[in-house]
Amino acid sequence: MKRLVGLLLVALTVVLPVLAWADDHEGHHAPRIIEYEAPGAGTTEGLGTQAPGITPGGAVAGIYSDAGNVMHGFLRTPQGRLITFDAPGAGNTPGQVLSNTPAGVMGGQGTYAWSINPEGAIAGSYYDEFNVEHGFLRAHDGKFTTFDNPYAGIGPGQGTFAANINAAGVIFGYYFDSSNVAHGFLRAPDGKFVSFDAPWAGTVAGQGTYTGAASCINPEGAVTGFYFDANGVAHGFVRAHDGHITTFDPQGAQGTYSWSINPEGAVTGLYVDAANVNHGFVRARHGDIIVFDAPGAGTDAGQGTIGEGIAAGGAIAGNYIDKHGVNHGFVRAPDGKFTFFDAPSAGTCPGQGTIPLTINAAGEVTGVYFDHEGVLHAFLRLAVP
Repeated sequence: MKRLVGLLLVALTVVLPVLAWADDHEGHHAPRIIEYEAPGAGTTEGLGTQAPGITPGGAVAGIYSDAGNVMHGFLRTPQGRLITFDAPGAGNTPGQVLSNTPAGVMGGQGTYAWSINPEGAIAGSYYDEFNVEHGFLRAHDGKFTTFDNPYAGIGPGQGTFAANINAAGVIFGYYFDSSNVAHGFLRAPDGKFVSFDAPWAGTVAGQGTYTGAASCINPEGAVTGFYFDANGVAHGFVRAHDGHITTFDPQGAQGTYSWSINPEGAVTGLYVDAANVNHGFVRARHGDIIVFDAPGAGTDAGQGTIGEGIAAGGAIAGNYIDKHGVNHGFVRAPDGKFTFFDAPSAGTCPGQGTIPLTINAAGEVTGVYFDHEGVLHAFLRLAVP
């Protein structure tokens, strides 16, 4: 197999999306949901298009798997055009199973575009032909910079996971060292790295300090994530821009995963209780935690409520898993009021449905849904007109 040495593919197309309007009970327009898929996306179960990142202006960054489960990045402009791309050095061997994706399926070699900042710069990572992960920055003009944390391991499954970028160009993620322990890092715009570990993070393979993707760093450089302790239990953390790290757990948590932080420093995510049921939470900048459950969320193991992204002002996008194992989307307003939605073409069988991932300040939500065949598609839920 030839090693990829440059920009492999750039395709510009006009999206022909599925548009859906709905009226509420008072006859008002509900938000429009646009369904779409990247050109070349696979069309069988477990393959397709996922959209984790969104800007204040509505540009979206995401990933898609082709028919061979090779991963590729894409940018969707606010006008609906799709630009697909691959990072220099990304592997293209079909059939690999390497990394968890936003929708919870496994991706292979190739390019993972996770986060996009207001200027259109995209941060992500790629797996090379040796299954080692590396970070990348794709500038708004399409120019790539690839990088590795200096302490990252160079064996298969090791390397640098870059998944969050703010307006200043600071990139946040984690890396696996040569012992397969995870550590957090910040990469400054000048390319300098700061590595860190949450207090009490475990030091054996699979433990350590992690982050989610797309919206785990805010404009001032505060970041959020989670760590696994020496017993393999997950706990949330917030790292302030000055480097101070605060750890936290909602009461009753048997595992805490913090997924997103907003400009005010509030974070959201999920925690798992003793029965392995998921619950959402929002933690304010100064530490107050509110837990919440979406009406209709299932109460069996693996079901429940997940906070995924939090916008400026405190609106939270997430999903709940009902008693039948189907995913449904929601937006939780700062006052606690829920609005529910499903992508029009989403499947209704266990493991299918709608999974919002990120919300911007305008109230636009990006995410992924599984159709009735288990194929993945991206969606964009626009704000109320």
